[in-house]
Amino acid sequence: MAKIERIRRYPIKGLDGIDVDAAEISAAGTVAGDREYALCDPDADRIETGDDMQTLAYNGKQTDRIHDVRTTFDPETHVLTVEPKAGGERRRFDLTTESGRTDASTWFSDLIGDDVTLRRHEPPAFVDRPEAGPSVISTATLETVAGWFDEMTVEGARRRLRANVEVSGVPAFWEDCFVGADAPAFVAGSGDGAVRFEGAEPCARCVVPSRDPETGDPLPEFRERFIERREATFPEWADCDAFDHYYTLMLISRVPEASRGRTLRAGESVTVRD
Repeated sequence: MAKIERIRRYPIKGLDGIDVDAAEISAAGTVAGDREYALCDPDADRIETGDDMQTLAYNGKQTDRIHDVRTTFDPETHVLTVEPKAGGERRRFDLTTESGRTDASTWFSDLIGDDVTLRRHEPPAFVDRPEAGPSVISTATLETVAGWFDEMTVEGARRRLRANVEVSGVPAFWEDCFVGADAPAFVAGSGDGAVRFEGAEPCARCVVPSRDPETGDPLPEFRERFIERREATFPEWADCDAFDHYYTLMLISRVPEASRGRTLRAGESVTVRD
């Protein structure tokens, strides 16, 4: 049976994600609490648009030093805990306070080697595509992609690709069928609380999936091997005209307004709909 296997949000853009049993769909159509904070250019004015969010927010695209720290985040208290992998003092920052955000900004500036300011933004927050919604991938897709690389585990693939919603009980690349002409949608849950997901676009990938999430070391010829295997395994049910290239993986969904404000829960059934 197809079901929501995992819900993962990334409270601070570019840093470690946290698994949650349930997540509200925000009024903007995103997973509430996802990319709520980001490390930003301190000289930038207030960030309002999606393009500015991508340009002014630091993540793994801008620096591989992000991989040098493990983080945990308490969604109830908004306390961020950081622990350098090379040793050093574990630190905790209360992001609900100005002093906590300032101290965290100083700590990350030292880590990255460039001045950054930790900022918070209301939904759609710092997601790369603020006009769209949660990212979706199947468990079978993660298993298949992990099998393309000797050095990659399924959890490693999960951490590299950074999806919000994982669906099990479906074939690899199931998520590809939801983009293109006459593409269907899918619904998680049932009744008045069901959440509908429509396809917005395939997710074009950046440099981040090529790096080991533990060490930051890149896999040799990752992009070339990925594209070769992606083309060879491209599913017959997908609309190839909806894909600009083969360096794509994962669905960027859109949650219609009627489903916003509802709660998505792990374990809920998933049903394909017109």
